[in-house]
Amino acid sequence: MDTLITISAVADSGNKAEAAIDKAFSEIEKIDNLINFFSDKSEISRINQNAGKKAVKVSPETLAVIEKAIHASEKTNGAFDITIGPVISLWDFHKKIKPEDGLIKQRLQLVNYKALTLYKNPPSAYLKKKGMLIDPGGVAKGYAADRAVEVMKKNGIKSGLVAIAGDIKAFGRRPDSKPWKIGIRNSRQKNKDDEIIAAVDLSDMAISTSGDYERYFIVEGRRYHHILNPKTGYPADECRSVSVIAKEGAVADPFSTGIFILGAEKGLKLLEEMGIDGIIVDKDGKIHTTSGLRGKIELKENDRGNNSRR
Repeated sequence: MDTLITISAVADSGNKAEAAIDKAFSEIEKIDNLINFFSDKSEISRINQNAGKKAVKVSPETLAVIEKAIHASEKTNGAFDITIGPVISLWDFHKKIKPEDGLIKQRLQLVNYKALTLYKNPPSAYLKKKGMLIDPGGVAKGYAADRAVEVMKKNGIKSGLVAIAGDIKAFGRRPDSKPWKIGIRNSRQKNKDDEIIAAVDLSDMAISTSGDYERYFIVEGRRYHHILNPKTGYPADECRSVSVIAKEGAVADPFSTGIFILGAEKGLKLLEEMGIDGIIVDKDGKIHTTSGLRGKIELKENDRGNNSRR
């Protein structure tokens, strides 16, 4: 997953907790091997290598990941698109490389989730155009967190937490019987006391946060970050961060990305229609929350004046 993973388990035995955590890590590694965009041996890479040629047989796990991605694409009208690979591979946020406009425009012709076909029997996937690339980065971590939690439950753990970067799945309650408390990071942190803008209680739910502050570089005063708009090929600029709370990490993960791209107004409307909760920090730093979070979210005092609820 190319990120820090933390797994916590509440159990009456240290050995029982450790055994379950080990199995959860093994499950995440299994998922990573199947859907790793950067590994030539993954099933995702085999789909990409056969783009425009033939359908590739895949495991039920890989098919499930792609199905979740397509669902998010349909609901967000393409704001989330798992076929963003040809464009995102042009950018290098570590080396501060911004691609040429013409090259981005050329690669955008290869971005279209509707040109990705799935088959149930046998489970397989087909990219219709040569050069198309699936990049599951916007759904993989949430799905892996879901699977890790399932494994822990099967191994007798009734309460725990799986955190894969900004994707967190909590189940049960803490040892003090309280829900797990999850902090939402301040995208424009100025000092140590300014790290968290809000906190929310979580139990048997997942939360995923997409922000413009993880992988980015600034050129001539403009911030270029890794959340690209599939329609333009450039970083989306409507939000600073979006946190989505849902039953499944595989839902929260892609929708946090899609809503980041849609922006606060369209994003809030979609979340309310779907009955999913979310917290959006728009481009001006104003905080918007869905109606379902009223009374359930703690905002830091200095952010209360920026809060807008619908």
